[in-house]
Amino acid sequence: MELRILAPTGALGAGFDAGAFAQGVAARPHVIACDAGSTDSGPAALGSGVPKLSDQAVARDLRLLLKARDELGVPLIIGSCGTSGRDTGVDGVAALVRALASEEDLHFTLGLIYSDQSGDRLRSLFDAGRIKPLPHAPAIERELFDRSHTVAMMGVEPIQDALRSGCDVVLTGRASDTALFAALPRMRGADPGLTWHMAKTIECGAACAVPPSANGLLVHLRDDHFDVTTLAEGSRLTPRSVAAHTLYENADPFHVVEPSGVLDTSRATYEAVDERTVRVRGAEFRPAEGYTNKLEGAELVGYQTVVIGGVRDQVVIRRLPELLPFARKYFTDKILDVFGGAVDPDTVDIDYRLYGDGAVLATAEPEPLHPRELGVLITVTAPDQPTAHAVATFVAHASSHLPIPEYDGLVSTLAYPYSPPETDRGALYRFTLNHVATGVTPTELFRTTTEEL
Repeated sequence: MELRILAPTGALGAGFDAGAFAQGVAARPHVIACDAGSTDSGPAALGSGVPKLSDQAVARDLRLLLKARDELGVPLIIGSCGTSGRDTGVDGVAALVRALASEEDLHFTLGLIYSDQSGDRLRSLFDAGRIKPLPHAPAIERELFDRSHTVAMMGVEPIQDALRSGCDVVLTGRASDTALFAALPRMRGADPGLTWHMAKTIECGAACAVPPSANGLLVHLRDDHFDVTTLAEGSRLTPRSVAAHTLYENADPFHVVEPSGVLDTSRATYEAVDERTVRVRGAEFRPAEGYTNKLEGAELVGYQTVVIGGVRDQVVIRRLPELLPFARKYFTDKILDVFGGAVDPDTVDIDYRLYGDGAVLATAEPEPLHPRELGVLITVTAPDQPTAHAVATFVAHASSHLPIPEYDGLVSTLAYPYSPPETDRGALYRFTLNHVATGVTPTELFRTTTEEL
């Protein structure tokens, strides 16, 4: 048996090379699959429903995918639509698909799989003790489900049901990245260990190539191995680059958890066939005793205004770490004074990040830094945007003239590249869940609709 799986890019809308994609299409794959979402960019897409990538970028890639699917007559599977996999994300990509199908005169059966979870369902699972924390998960309470937006992450089963029902194009809500590529091979009886390892390898397209890119990979999946080939000119694959991808988004490169079990790559081998192809063998898949679906949630926590500045004066740079705590105390009193007690200072956060002086690693910085200049990011977070902006105006003003003991008179401590320096960043969201729903069937948390185009 041989199955060919085409992964054109790691993210729908990233803009893969059309020539490289054409090479993959020429190999006549049995399925084309593509991820469209991630939590890598933080909670904003899930909390707001606004995708990370533009409709124009997504439509550009979709047009090529839909035309290739029509030429080949094979399924096209796109997962985690709209970045977050919210129902609105599925509907948004579906709207683009309908428009493109009309423009290109394409005809197919469209399947939409939704993964939003209602507050009532989540409370029922919570009350039954069926929502379990993953490592380092935050503590949660029942009331959380009233204020956060939650999706469940599907495995292969809802996708397989859509394929069995005759869907040619499947758009999913939040899905395991690997499930998109494993669904059809597992339906066809391919070895589970090889299938899941193949899916993990190509989930991000040519991210495992050298150099990494937004382009694609082609897999030949056979009975006792799979060959993975990079498609873009000037790229290559090595055993190390392919093996390294099992560590991507995983703390353990040898055990990758899926809703239905665990992929074990500890006995896998990687062999260079040529400069662009690596042969992989030996992975195993251990079915789980109970099926689980990961839950992801996000909620609105406030609004932000940011101020970007910089400083090169060495005296100011040395003094900032001790001056900023005093500045925060001054701003607390200023909030009480300016707003006449109408704004509680405890609901406003004023944060300084000193880029060049350990802002990224903070206390984990391994060596002391001696920057010649600093970038300063001031972030004001408040319950509403007008308050955040108003506070930021006097924070920006005062921060540009902090008192420096070594200098007599007024000095400029921060330089701002923009006028005015305050930029309203908008809503701030946070993740609320890192949990799984237990005791579920593989499809019960998801809803599927189909339509003819």
